[in-house]
Amino acid sequence: MEQEAENIQNNAKKRVLVAMSGGVDSSVAAALLKEQGYDVVGVTMQVWDYSEDQCDINEGNGTCCSSIDVDDARAVADHLDIPFYVINCEEEFKVNVIDDFVNSYLEGKTPIPCVNCNSFLKFDFLIQKMKELNCDYLATGHYATITTSRTGQASIVTSADDWKDQTYFLFGIQKEIISSLLFPVGTWKKPELRAYAEEKGLPVFNKKDSTGICFVGPSGYAAFVESQVGKDKIRPGQIKLYPSGEVMAEHHGIHNFTYGQRKGLGVSYNEPLYVMKVDGETDTVWLCEENDLYSSELKINNVNLLDEIVDGEVLNTKIRFAHKGADARFEKCEDGFVVKFSQPQRSITPGQAAVFYRDQQLLGGGWIL
Repeated sequence: MEQEAENIQNNAKKRVLVAMSGGVDSSVAAALLKEQGYDVVGVTMQVWDYSEDQCDINEGNGTCCSSIDVDDARAVADHLDIPFYVINCEEEFKVNVIDDFVNSYLEGKTPIPCVNCNSFLKFDFLIQKMKELNCDYLATGHYATITTSRTGQASIVTSADDWKDQTYFLFGIQKEIISSLLFPVGTWKKPELRAYAEEKGLPVFNKKDSTGICFVGPSGYAAFVESQVGKDKIRPGQIKLYPSGEVMAEHHGIHNFTYGQRKGLGVSYNEPLYVMKVDGETDTVWLCEENDLYSSELKINNVNLLDEIVDGEVLNTKIRFAHKGADARFEKCEDGFVVKFSQPQRSITPGQAAVFYRDQQLLGGGWIL
């Protein structure tokens, strides 16, 4: 008890800016930090104007960043009796997230908007706000934890809840700021977290989790891309069979396809076919049988390292968020790494990220070419 009281007393000297999305995770993060004695300030980023007819999302229905979510975050802040700010980030979100999302699909890639949102807004833009508000730390509701690595620096490791772990999306963080970050819910499992939220009377304790991409509504990502660029800028092309090159059909835009896709191909064949490649230069979609989806090697660039790795080291590597990870050898090349898996992996997809770990420690990641 004495140690706990001492910790609370020490924490009272520390000011924390908490990124509050209006969901239960970030709300519990704020509640935990206040309970631990920190001087807590809440902030919500307004990244999308739902008052404009820009998308078909039903606000608050499994999304985040809507006006309803802002109201929920404010209600939690009021309940906790902490200061609360709303920061308009629509321009930054458009440039760093929306534009990249749209352009990637038009280039035949499959983007991960959550990575850019974390890298350029939550852990860049909000870091600046943290400093402006004289805060010592920035905290979020991410399922991740922070510890000290074998090289003696602050490092990110996976959370206690394997199912909810979000470290894959955090590889773009600059390592210099990790010591200024707090992930209060990283040691919690979701059922325990919801029970705590209900016990503390948080008004969002039973709010369902946000799912999917926050700015893409039920019409899907392809319709969203078209709404942003106009159908006149969508180029048709051919659907071909690998390896023969036989033309199977015509398509109405490569943004309708992603690697590994089986449904909605618009072709008929005696065996199941899958998207093997989307060629943004020729606007050609290549189909193959399942055996041809597997590859043992990929290349990544724009690599962000959070700790040192050794050339030739074998690391556990995820090629998409839902991927369980597989052992791969990392070999340095001129502008990144060649990653060689011990076992072939299915549908390695340009635009996704290869994120690598040493045991539970997040070491970094790069973009799949």
